[in-house]
Amino acid sequence: MAVWFCTYTWNVIYLRNVDSPVWYDTDVKLFEIQRVHILTTVAQSRVPAAATTAAMVSPVTVVSEQRANEPEFCAAEAPRPGAALQRPSPWGRGGAGIRRRLRPGPEAVAVTASRLPDPRRPSSAPPALLPLSYVLQVKSEGPKLVPFFKATCIYFVLWLPSSNPSWFSALIKCLPVICLWLFLLAHGLGFLLAHPSATRIFVGLVFSTLGDAFLIWQDQGYFVHGLLMFAVTHMLYASAFGMRPLALRTGLVMAVLSILFYAFLYLGLSGASTYLVGVYVAIISFMGWRALAGLRLVGAAWRWTELAAASGALFFIVSDMILAVNKFCFPVPYSRALIMSTYYAAQMLIALSAVESREPAEDYRLSKAN
Repeated sequence: MAVWFCTYTWNVIYLRNVDSPVWYDTDVKLFEIQRVHILTTVAQSRVPAAATTAAMVSPVTVVSEQRANEPEFCAAEAPRPGAALQRPSPWGRGGAGIRRRLRPGPEAVAVTASRLPDPRRPSSAPPALLPLSYVLQVKSEGPKLVPFFKATCIYFVLWLPSSNPSWFSALIKCLPVICLWLFLLAHGLGFLLAHPSATRIFVGLVFSTLGDAFLIWQDQGYFVHGLLMFAVTHMLYASAFGMRPLALRTGLVMAVLSILFYAFLYLGLSGASTYLVGVYVAIISFMGWRALAGLRLVGAAWRWTELAAASGALFFIVSDMILAVNKFCFPVPYSRALIMSTYYAAQMLIALSAVESREPAEDYRLSKAN
């Protein structure tokens, strides 16, 4: 962990100090390559033989700029001198899109030509209009997650004893999730207000923080309070993931597995915990079902955020399974490290699933169209 964090930190320092910084004044996402359609023209004498392939780019470089010495548009589409190209983007502030100027730079991408001009045409002929070329945009949400990674490392480095709960230990435990609040808020309040699913995930993170604080004092009788906070969290997450597509087979598998796990825990439960843990197992299984139901690995509607949501839900389930077995059945070696590492990974992935927020109804229409 320490070696990884040092490597990550030095890369962040380098990227922030290159001239100019890579992610400043850019529209950046994590692990996404997006096609941006642009009408372009290329004169005959300027189309190289290698124009059918896009130039290679760095995996952290935003490459939405044209070459400085190539015309950007045909005469009919040419903007006024100095005018900025407006490209709608759901990731701008408030999700309302941003204006960005296409500036020449060394990271520019070659235009992909699906129809090259005929070399037999006279040189005086007008430039050929390329149908709909595209450039690749490589995006990264990594910089906004730096506070989360730092807070997580602080938690594991300090490793405050759980036998001596305090407000300071509660703050250190809750700090990574609070950083995920800030991660979502960094996309703008307008973005959260415009996307109910992202808002529900944000509120779920708030309830998770309350649950973490209660579980610091679980031996003093606050375990049930923490359990209720996380139950609300899972209901909010399930609501954010939506009910379409239904995926009944996935739901049936999750139901069978949850029943088997509850039967495994049953002998160690007593009193009110018998019912509360059963309800909690049902709720978290329902959340996992909705996260997995939305996962599509093929087709035009595929998004990496769906994979993040499904992975986050599975990590959350694993974390709570380890916690339940350690509390009600038998001690699990390195239980605290396993519980917290999978828990923080789950929260990070679920928070990431909100950054490309698209409402469940829209997802369902796209999947049916495919």
